[in-house]
Amino acid sequence: MHKLAAIVGPTAVGKTNISLEAARQINGEIISCDSMQLYRGMDIGTAKASQEEQSLVAHHLVDIADPHENFTVARYQSLVKDLISAINARGKIPILVGGTGLYYQSVVDDYSFFPMEVRQSIRDKWNNIIQEKGLHHAYRWLEQIDPAYAQIISPNDQKRVVRALEVYELTGKAFSTLQDRAENTYYLAAVGLYLERRELYARIERRVDEMIKKGLIEEVAALREKGIDLSNNSMQALGYKQVFYFLEGFINREEMLNEIKRETRRYAKRQLTWFKKDQRIKWFNVGDFSDEELLVKKICTFMEGQFAIV
Repeated sequence: MHKLAAIVGPTAVGKTNISLEAARQINGEIISCDSMQLYRGMDIGTAKASQEEQSLVAHHLVDIADPHENFTVARYQSLVKDLISAINARGKIPILVGGTGLYYQSVVDDYSFFPMEVRQSIRDKWNNIIQEKGLHHAYRWLEQIDPAYAQIISPNDQKRVVRALEVYELTGKAFSTLQDRAENTYYLAAVGLYLERRELYARIERRVDEMIKKGLIEEVAALREKGIDLSNNSMQALGYKQVFYFLEGFINREEMLNEIKRETRRYAKRQLTWFKKDQRIKWFNVGDFSDEELLVKKICTFMEGQFAIV
């Protein structure tokens, strides 16, 4: 079996800086585990590592798709499998870094994805219901039939909500149950980072404000001018949808900021709930370490210890 490390956790917890230093210390290469960082032209809102940071440590699966593409978890998993083999063959450690729970789980548990029929009539039915009663109505129904899947997707992600409802009507089974798993596919050393809620939420507030200062509105405006709109999966990324509404004149600047911060807090909560279910993850409270170097050292010691067992 190949070795695989991971550094996961909620948005704004500090995964980027910590993973860069950890990768340097354990001779690793970083594989992005973020469903939105793979899109080109979406740098500020997805908090990608800078070009300078990416030059320090090899990064994979960043900027590999255009925003109009609908990238799937199955495609991601396939690419990661090849990368894990190649990086191990080079004598290095692949490190999954990010906070997209489904992407992480599809890799570490080697999901088998079954081809699923598409029934346009069912999709049309739910899209019509959403148009009449609102997306929240469909999402609440999804929470009843498949709470596990509802928990890991955004309540605003209409495409995934409709797809999960479509699959349920076609099969009578929850979308989250339709993957076979193989939990012992890799020698896994997984680390989770977290902060106490008050500190994490304060970081989220600061991060959103900083993204606006760096040009998030201009970034979304540039995508909009290229014809990217809310029908594209890429525009479901945190912040992008709210900025799009602002640019369209549906909400004002203050409403945009408040909505981004609120949705980011909710997403962070969902991320923690997802990752906490994986008992293999070793958790570190970032707030317990005033010295980040010590935290990185503890993480690397844990990972090296895990790999020494094999």
